[in-house]
Amino acid sequence: MFLLLSLCMFGVLLRGEAQNRASLWKDNDRRGRCQYTFTVPSPAEASCPQVSGPEVEGLKARLTMLEVLVSRLSGGEAQLPGGPQGAGATAQAELQEALNQAEGERNLLRGEKERLERELEELQRRMEEMRRETERLRNRPCPPQNPVVPPSQPLLDRSPKRPTGGSSPMSHLMTRPNRQGDSSSLRDSAWQYGTPGFQELKAEVTEVPAPDGNDDGTGCGVLVSVLEPITHRKADNIAGKYGIWMQDPEAVSPYGPNMVWRIDAIGTEVRQLFGYEDMEQLAKGFPSKVLLLPELVESTGAALFRGSLYYQRRRSRTLIRYDLASETIAARRDLPHAGFHGQFPYSWGGYTDIDLAVDQKGLWAVYSTSKAKGAIVISQLDPHSLEVKKSWETNIRKNSVANSFMICGRLYTVASYAAPETIINHMYDTETSQGKAMAIPFRNKYGYNSMIDYNVAQRKLFAWDNFHIVSYDLRLGRQQAN
Repeated sequence: MFLLLSLCMFGVLLRGEAQNRASLWKDNDRRGRCQYTFTVPSPAEASCPQVSGPEVEGLKARLTMLEVLVSRLSGGEAQLPGGPQGAGATAQAELQEALNQAEGERNLLRGEKERLERELEELQRRMEEMRRETERLRNRPCPPQNPVVPPSQPLLDRSPKRPTGGSSPMSHLMTRPNRQGDSSSLRDSAWQYGTPGFQELKAEVTEVPAPDGNDDGTGCGVLVSVLEPITHRKADNIAGKYGIWMQDPEAVSPYGPNMVWRIDAIGTEVRQLFGYEDMEQLAKGFPSKVLLLPELVESTGAALFRGSLYYQRRRSRTLIRYDLASETIAARRDLPHAGFHGQFPYSWGGYTDIDLAVDQKGLWAVYSTSKAKGAIVISQLDPHSLEVKKSWETNIRKNSVANSFMICGRLYTVASYAAPETIINHMYDTETSQGKAMAIPFRNKYGYNSMIDYNVAQRKLFAWDNFHIVSYDLRLGRQQAN
């Protein structure tokens, strides 16, 4: 179209007074495209005015800037001579920063998506198990109903004959008095009289508490059993799906030993520390103190000790000691070589790379390093400076266990965070530098236990199980001599 218009104008000019002085050229431009050019003398002007001045220079500068921007938008990296290099560099830096931020948010969302997918798979697995169990119970035939012998009939008349040479080893069970003290008849509804050939015996077992503590009065001992969880409160919103709750075993003024502290661990801005006067106020949900921590909290590994909150700073291996009285950071230090932000977490994830704990022997860190290749490393820390005093490397894979806690310098690990009936499966003793397998029953009542810690003052386990704040009574026994 442009070529046709140009030729038409050229024909008109040929018919004018300047017909014998017009000219036409055809040549390739710098990009190799064919271009037609013609010139016609001005019939009115003998010479052109001078093409220069500020307006022309300004136009050149604007055209140069436009070319630079077009070059950058089209992917070009070269700067045109004399172009606004400073402005271009600033724009490039801003674009790079925005790209880095977008990639970081994408990685966070990807991690959250993977965690939710794991939760979904676990829920689907549990639903399938429940479905199979329901089907099994539905298809199981009902047991035959045996007639109950009237209480007036003596039991021995319906029992198999025994030799007369001596009494049976079970005779004390057959003639024991009932709960009302009546020894003439059995009134226990759990006992069914059946055929004389076979009778299943069931005995009531009363657990005798194990001795709690050694002779030295320190309250230390080996874990014997963990009782059923006791629920104290359910979180109000999604931020409380995971969390931490603590009591200071050596409380310092202005806060007393009954003060309970809580952190909700869901979100990218975890920094609120809620304080409650006692367990009753925690159950009611009425905090008396809310502190805004100066550094963000990573995951559920925080601990309280001697008036300070110890926690891991978000996205780092930095440990922080926050003084509750002055509400300031009292110390900070990197935990040497510790993995962080998803390098060596527990099996449930949640960036649980560094887990801090307090027991009768002080402050501990449970983590792993590249040198340990994912095995649990235990370090005893100086509670004032956060320096590592001594470390132990175990043979327990950190991502193979769901959580851990310290009692009397011994590390105990929990096998599963989701199975309703699981076990405490490993113990490592820092005093002897020896570990062993064990199988102490442990119950995840609500199906997603994200925090388990031992409280020295209460001699209980504190846990956060799927929105629920729970505690476990436990029993300790004396250390057996080797």
